[in-house]
Amino acid sequence: MISEKQRSAEAACEYVKDGMIVGLGTGSTAEFAVKKLGERVREGLSIRGVPTSDSTRELAESEGIPLIDFSETMYIDLTIDGADEIDAELNMIKGGGAALLREKIVASASREEIIIVSGAKLVAQLGAFPLPVEVIPFGWQIVFNQLESMQGNPELRLKQGQPQLTDQGNFIIDCHFRKIENAEQLEINLNMLPGVVESGLFIKLCTRMILADGEQIIIKNRPSS
Repeated sequence: MISEKQRSAEAACEYVKDGMIVGLGTGSTAEFAVKKLGERVREGLSIRGVPTSDSTRELAESEGIPLIDFSETMYIDLTIDGADEIDAELNMIKGGGAALLREKIVASASREEIIIVSGAKLVAQLGAFPLPVEVIPFGWQIVFNQLESMQGNPELRLKQGQPQLTDQGNFIIDCHFRKIENAEQLEINLNMLPGVVESGLFIKLCTRMILADGEQIIIKNRPSS
C-alpha cells in the first residue's frame, strides 16, 4: 500500500519538466520525491538538482540525479520539500530534520516551492511542533536565555548526549511555543537575536501544497499577492 507521504511526493514530481533546475528537499517525505525523480532521470528526464542537505545529496547521487550548486545558478525552477506543520495560509514550521538553513536558502531562490505533506501536518495554528532555531555554537547559552524570555520554552537538541550539529556546524534550539499567534512577527524577532542563524518559520515561501489524505490528493495554491 502506498503511504500518504509517497502519494503526495509522486504527485509533486508530475510538475517537474525536462530542463528544470530542481531543489531537492530533506526528510522522509522528500526522500520519496528524490527517489521518484531518480527513476524518471533513469527513464530519460533531464534535470539538475540542488540538494538541501548532505543526506539528500548522498541520496540524489545514488539515484543518478546530476547535481549543481549556487556557483552555477542563481535560481531554481521548482523545489519539492516537506514540512513539519503547515497552516491554511501555507506558512510552515520546518527543520525537524535539522536542514532548515539550506532549505530556506533553496526555497528563497525558487520560482516555485511545492510542499508535500500528509493530512496530519495541516494545522489550524502553528506551534504544536517545536520550532527549531539554528544558532552558532559560540554564546548559544545567551540565545537560549533570550528564547526563554520570549516564552519559547527552549531545549537544546541533542544527539547521543551531545549538541546535534547541522550540516553547517551549528546547534539547534527547539522552542515549544505551543501556539504561535503571529508567525511573521515572531520570525522577525528571532532573526534579530545575535547568534541566531535562521528559524524554522517559513513564511510566504510555499507556492503550492500537495496534501495526501488517504487516497485523496488535495492541492492548494498560495494566492498571488
